[in-house]
Amino acid sequence: MKTALRTSRLAALAALLSLSTSLAHAAGVLTIARNEDSTTFDPIKSAQNVDNWVFSNVFDVLVRVDASGTQLVPGLAESWTISEDGLTYTFKLREAKFSDGAPVTAEDAAYSLTRIRDDKGSLWSDSFKIIDTATATDPKTLVVKLKSKSVPFLSMMALPNASVLPKKLVEGAAADTFAEKPVGSGAFSVVEWRRGDRIILKKNPNYWDAGKVSLDGVEWLVIPDDNTRMLKIQAGEVDAAITVPFSRVAELKTNPALKVISDPSTREDHMLINHEHGALAKKEVREALDLAIDKKAIVEAATFNLGEVAYSYVPKGSLYHYADNLQRPYDPEKAKKLLADAGASGLTLNYIVNAGKETDEQIAVLVQQQLAKAGVSVNLQKVDPSQSWDMLVSGDYDISVMYWTNDILDPDQKTTFVLGHDTNLNYMTRYKNDEVKALVEAARLETDPVKREAMYVTLQKTAKGDVNWIDLYYSPYINVTRSNIEKFHQNPLGRFFLEETVKN
Repeated sequence: MKTALRTSRLAALAALLSLSTSLAHAAGVLTIARNEDSTTFDPIKSAQNVDNWVFSNVFDVLVRVDASGTQLVPGLAESWTISEDGLTYTFKLREAKFSDGAPVTAEDAAYSLTRIRDDKGSLWSDSFKIIDTATATDPKTLVVKLKSKSVPFLSMMALPNASVLPKKLVEGAAADTFAEKPVGSGAFSVVEWRRGDRIILKKNPNYWDAGKVSLDGVEWLVIPDDNTRMLKIQAGEVDAAITVPFSRVAELKTNPALKVISDPSTREDHMLINHEHGALAKKEVREALDLAIDKKAIVEAATFNLGEVAYSYVPKGSLYHYADNLQRPYDPEKAKKLLADAGASGLTLNYIVNAGKETDEQIAVLVQQQLAKAGVSVNLQKVDPSQSWDMLVSGDYDISVMYWTNDILDPDQKTTFVLGHDTNLNYMTRYKNDEVKALVEAARLETDPVKREAMYVTLQKTAKGDVNWIDLYYSPYINVTRSNIEKFHQNPLGRFFLEETVKN
């Protein structure tokens, strides 16, 4: 009996696995290969694209950014008004439901905003401290009062981390489990999260615009190795693969079964520097590193000229980008002298490299060779991408290449997070400049566009002068799909519009 029962269980398991496989290749299920797994489904506790790009499928926000990445459009709020003094925002919520069938209410929206402002685990609290009160005056009316005028406030409502969550499921004892099996009001709902493997989503029939959604489901597959991911898409084992290595673009374009998609982006790759590690605390040392890194050579060799040299943390094409910002020339001899004058000759650095990411590994080798010409020794420590983030947070690194894409239209978000933020140690660099922090706060409140632009120009100049990090390059989003996939695209802020995607 025990053997027979075990056999029957194995048969049932095999059938279940077969069903899972068939669902993954079903006509209406889109499989997307990506290089990293999600870290959480609690929006306020992440600042990573790998999370935010899935949040946009599962949750919804009061205000959205359109497909062009240039305009704010209605989300869960079908309309809003702003008082004459600029302090009170009144949002009228549309009729919408969470995936469990519960109505989305103004109380849920108020709770979500106060939670991102007040929760000790929120990475975004600084950006939302401008909120004085958030009140539901009736089930569909949310009134938000600000402590002072804030130009970027409405743009911040489109931040995926400010998604509207169901209050009853998040607060109290249920809060710990919500991040594993969330309930949202987006186009898709979470069926299962198999850590390190995949996230399985299904169409949410309760989504307020469900009639527009063509797909039956989406599977986000975790395939960290770039080469493996490209082989999967070429073999037809997945429908789409994101973050295509620059070196593979030309080859993939020759394959008639594939579509290579290049979308304008706000992506900037940069080298993080741990300001709390020894000589790196000295501005002169960081300046020497900037002089010793040949960005043009990196763009040519690592991006195959698909990227372009970056020189400001505000990406090219974004609001208040300063085109005349300082660009230090490649000068290893000057770098060597600066290091000597700073007492840092013979400097040795620990460089955290995301293993399996082709471009990151190429850049690491190039930087190691370039810094050697300035007398700097670099130890390359390859780690799994899932581990590198924790190492950066804990400060267990000297330098490491990371990237950022904007999540909102206004420059306040990235500026706050990179230059004026305490919660995440200025994107793990530990950069500190009290005058910069004060200017970040002032720029958020300045309503005169001319004065505000001048503030952001000053911030870009100061950040470059202080070498808060080293700007490397700007680049587009490059993804690839099978030829039967239509309307698979990202806006410049990175949002995938999977509610529009079609699998023929």
